[in-house]
Amino acid sequence: MAFNHLPAGVHDAFGPLSVTPVTHSVPMAKNHRPDRPSAGGPERPSPRTVLDRLAAGGSRASRITHVEHLPPREGSHAVWPDRIRTEVISAVQRAGIEHPWAHQAEAAEHALDGQSVVVATGTASGKSLAYLTPTLSALLDGSEAPNGRGATALYLAPTKALAADQCRAVKELAAPLGNAIRPAVYDGDTPVEEREWVRQYANYVLTNPDMLHRGMLPSHPRWSSFLRALRYVVIDECHTYRGVFGSHVAQVLRRLRRLCARYGSDPVFLLASATAADPSIAAGRLTGLPVKEVADDASPRGEVVFALWEPPLTELHGEKGAPVRRTATAETADLLTDLTVQGVRSVAFVRSRRGAELISVIAQERLAEVDRSLVERVAAYRGGYLPHERRALERALHSGELLGLAATTALELGVDISGLDAVVIAGYPGTRASLWQQAGRAGRSGQGALAVLVARDDPLDTYLVHHPEALFRQPVESTVLDPDNPYVLAPHLCAAAAEIPLTDDDLKLFGPTTEELLPQLEAAKLLRRRTSAWHWTRRERAADLTDIRGEGGTPVQVVEAGTGTLLGTVDASAAHTAVHTGAVHLHQGRTYLVRELDLEESVALVEQANPPYSTTARDTTAISVLETDVEIPWGDGRLCYGSVEVTNQVVSFLRRRLITGEVLGESKLDLPPRTLRTRAVWWTVTEDQLDAARINPEILGGALHAAEHASIGMLPLFATCDRWDIGGVSVPLHPDTLLPTVFVYDGHPGGAGFAERAFHTAREWLAATRQAIASCECEAGCPSCVQSPKCGNGNDPLHKRGAVRLLTELLKGAPAAPAP
Repeated sequence: MAFNHLPAGVHDAFGPLSVTPVTHSVPMAKNHRPDRPSAGGPERPSPRTVLDRLAAGGSRASRITHVEHLPPREGSHAVWPDRIRTEVISAVQRAGIEHPWAHQAEAAEHALDGQSVVVATGTASGKSLAYLTPTLSALLDGSEAPNGRGATALYLAPTKALAADQCRAVKELAAPLGNAIRPAVYDGDTPVEEREWVRQYANYVLTNPDMLHRGMLPSHPRWSSFLRALRYVVIDECHTYRGVFGSHVAQVLRRLRRLCARYGSDPVFLLASATAADPSIAAGRLTGLPVKEVADDASPRGEVVFALWEPPLTELHGEKGAPVRRTATAETADLLTDLTVQGVRSVAFVRSRRGAELISVIAQERLAEVDRSLVERVAAYRGGYLPHERRALERALHSGELLGLAATTALELGVDISGLDAVVIAGYPGTRASLWQQAGRAGRSGQGALAVLVARDDPLDTYLVHHPEALFRQPVESTVLDPDNPYVLAPHLCAAAAEIPLTDDDLKLFGPTTEELLPQLEAAKLLRRRTSAWHWTRRERAADLTDIRGEGGTPVQVVEAGTGTLLGTVDASAAHTAVHTGAVHLHQGRTYLVRELDLEESVALVEQANPPYSTTARDTTAISVLETDVEIPWGDGRLCYGSVEVTNQVVSFLRRRLITGEVLGESKLDLPPRTLRTRAVWWTVTEDQLDAARINPEILGGALHAAEHASIGMLPLFATCDRWDIGGVSVPLHPDTLLPTVFVYDGHPGGAGFAERAFHTAREWLAATRQAIASCECEAGCPSCVQSPKCGNGNDPLHKRGAVRLLTELLKGAPAAPAP
């Protein structure tokens, strides 16, 4: 039997409240992105005061395992480069910004010199102004050109919300410049009647990589005048372009550069990120160009109080009698309620769409018991909403009409939510980069801020709240992406050939894998070589060969059965787990049950209901080795890295009681299996090692299974991934290795670099895994160490002590230095 844990992507020091009081303050000269003024009203309480109030009463103070204090910082001013137009500087000064911070002036200088640059400074440090000033200056110069359109600029954001927010900010800043600056959003929400105006007249177009890939590049003749005049390409929140998504975006940018060259332009790339490691290297890999780095943050910062919060154990017991903690969802809903009652403007970040909905519902119910006028001041925000619903929520948040919001990462990225006092993070978001990005949403107007990380009942979360040095004493992760991944590159070569036939001169631009892929694409009758160029041969659009977010397939429409109303959409990759028949689906505070999932029509029919439970899908997985790239000895055992094929099937779902998470029952499902070719790391052990670890055949399966679950939970500390991006299988006797084997694999076609990172950090990764299991106080294994909420085998068998002994024995043979 194989035991597994599948990622969502395949569907397909330290005492309590130890904060040092601050006696000095930061100058409050306003300089970051052209923000709106903060909401008025009485003086805000300090972050420490807010935390003290949250911790008051009952056993709450004991739930805080650590408080980190980030002291305030003074800013350092500079002067704008003299090549920036005086009208632009005057507009910035009218926005309340008299002088730039030093990093803003430095980045602008590089841009004016024609050098691509990445600004990697903290949240609310004014990165937007660093790229806007040279960009607006160039557009103003272009507006005075005697002939033609003049200069243009392209802004790319990972989310529609961020592009819309930036468009508002640019319009406000550039208002004194008249019609010389014509910003416009061009994305899937742009009405058809507006799109032609944008193509013909806008000179600052804000969009996302998806629209660039599917809409703009395939229609490049209609964008020819815009591309011919393109001076700057702004890539905001560039750290989000990692893994498979980042690899796709890297190829989209190469296609953009190729078309620009064809039209005679050579744009400068301006990148921005608040959380990037080795920013110039990552930006260079993304764009394919040399990129200057500006990383010395000269902006001021208010004090930040960051608390780690562990929910208490309950009297309930879960699978196999394991103790159960109160859920992070319930705990976060309580905190959001309390913050709203205090009048503290807050956002609670939640990992799942369902979690965001549930937290808002619980908070509204509890607020109704305190003050009914507060109920309408809390809402949910997530992807899958219709465009007009998202825009209405964004306006309410900007105006201060909303006090509390439960949001997915759709609001994590740069959206200007100035005036927030606190952020609550329900569960570690997978990377330190995302953690600091979310925490940085508070305090964006320079005031102090409170951030609270609420731990889930999960090995990594439990480890982190008891090892704060892993969060606060470590740099953010490196951005992992692989533009040469053949699964990524192949469809972009087809798309590029459809745009303009590919020639030998293009091989260098698209990378070293291109030359070997072209004959394969020709053999597959996707491309055809004629004289000196490869041409696209099909009638359909080449850009439709791939979904750059790796979601795979047509989104499933969620439709109310009784009325036919479209409620929203769910990514195809998540449909089997999120909207299977019998699933509970939440939408804007209303609860629905899925009556039927029609995979052929990509429709989930739902009806309004009020079940006292939530649902969690379970799946089973089989894995086969296709090719072993590297194999190194670990004593008698082996550590390997290579290609695998994974077959997955969602087989059932659990019903869990709301708030407590108690399992009420399990129902079978009949859904088709799905296969995935990807990359994996795996390790084997021998009979002698099992004997040395006192692992007999009766507990072998449980020991391997427990080690697999915990290692998946711990990998996000060492790779830029989320545990839902990776999967695993453990087998007492695998047919390909003929040994007891544990696999951990990337949940994306062709791989995403996570398993490779695991291979290269295996000694440290598995040592941390062993420590996390051994230090857990439970007797036989619990969600805090070895149980997984997605295990298709119902967390059976698991042997906690066997896993510790097995990993101890394996690590004895690990090389002293990291794997080559």
